[in-house]
Amino acid sequence: MDFDTSFHMTIGGKPVSSDSLFDVLNPATEQVLAQAPDATRDHLDSAVAAARIAFPGWATTPIAERRSLIDKLGDAVIAHAEDFKRLLTAEQGKPHADAFNEVMGAGLWLKGAATLDLPVTVNEDSADRYSETRRVPIGVVGAIAPWNFPMVLAMFKVGPALLAGNTMVLKPSPFTPLTTLKFGELAATILPPGVLNVVTGGDSLGPWLTEHPGVDKVSFTGSTATGRRVMQSASATLKRVTLELGGNDAAIVLPDADVEALAEQLFWAAFTNNGQICIATKRMYVHRDIYDTLKDALVAYARTVQIGDGAQQGVQLGPINNSLQYKRVLDLIRDARDKGYRFLLGGEAADTPGYFVPITILDNPPEDSRIVQEEQFGPILPLLRFDDVNEVIERVNASEYGLGASLWTGNPDAAMDLAARIASGTVWINETQHLTPLAAFGGMKQSGLGVEGGTEGLMEYTNAQTIARRR
Repeated sequence: MDFDTSFHMTIGGKPVSSDSLFDVLNPATEQVLAQAPDATRDHLDSAVAAARIAFPGWATTPIAERRSLIDKLGDAVIAHAEDFKRLLTAEQGKPHADAFNEVMGAGLWLKGAATLDLPVTVNEDSADRYSETRRVPIGVVGAIAPWNFPMVLAMFKVGPALLAGNTMVLKPSPFTPLTTLKFGELAATILPPGVLNVVTGGDSLGPWLTEHPGVDKVSFTGSTATGRRVMQSASATLKRVTLELGGNDAAIVLPDADVEALAEQLFWAAFTNNGQICIATKRMYVHRDIYDTLKDALVAYARTVQIGDGAQQGVQLGPINNSLQYKRVLDLIRDARDKGYRFLLGGEAADTPGYFVPITILDNPPEDSRIVQEEQFGPILPLLRFDDVNEVIERVNASEYGLGASLWTGNPDAAMDLAARIASGTVWINETQHLTPLAAFGGMKQSGLGVEGGTEGLMEYTNAQTIARRR
């Protein structure tokens, strides 16, 4: 496939342009990188119609054949990883190494999802009756992917939705549409026409998609505020929804943790991808006995991390992806400074082109502060002191979010009981951010509805159908 600077939507297996285009910026330079097609309502109608036409044939295609094509698509993404990597860095900002890992993860996620199976439950097998419940596809899925991990988070949806027998209209973020448009071109060489359609556009396109009467399910990854609007829009036609929303993930560092051994890992738990991860550590609770030691170790390591244009060799952290998020992160820093909180590192905007924010670490701000209670989605980490395990679990669970959490300890077996007390969809012990297509991932409370990954995530793209036969 051609990775030139022309970008087209994919509708019904064919490239489609638009008379209207929108600019895509490189966040490291704030310069226009390329232009992407701005879909009209007619484009969306065409994409949904193509998906509806393709659905009966795809749904009745044997699952072994669907599995094979999705696996082949994963291989194709991996084969083009170098090209995708450069384009992803240019539009998203993350360093080349991180972009390459994301692209490889996207391909491997497709291949992993392709190994899953839909269960058939035998309810009764008696002299009177045979009854079973099977899983059947829903229809057309409207998938909306975010800008922080545009490729891999789209594959969270593409793999299981298509394996289950659905067809799809995929919409990437307008901040990062380019890799997804090229993925659509690639998919058109492998999948039957209309099975996967890719459309791009501005702020109007998402609501058009979620309210479209031809869409049967919406799978959305993004902020909690937008997720509420998606759910409201989908309710008009009782669309099924999966919502993977915001998080304010807590890390609890227990007094028996090996601070020196864990400092680098704890740093990246918070600052990977500039903190622009729903499951990044957003608040770090550290036991009083090791607080000062860990504080010093984190700051010392942070000073060694190179920030810059992700396309430059050696860069470990790039810019914030877009101006809206950049301004929000700076507002949180400004609020902390105005309130007189103590900064261990950072706290000032970089005086350079691009959306760069220095690594910022705060020393024990109040529990009710904005930087503790809100999801920052940027390179800011509040360190918080605690004395008692019961008290810290209560503080962690007081959040309106419940996506992920982590425990760091020298006794991981004992931490299993503590993990069960944390109100989060995933709790990691001595690691964080590990996701797999073979395990369910989802949030509690305001962090979402439904799950992605594993058999449970695959079933999100199906309806239950019970068939009973009288003997």
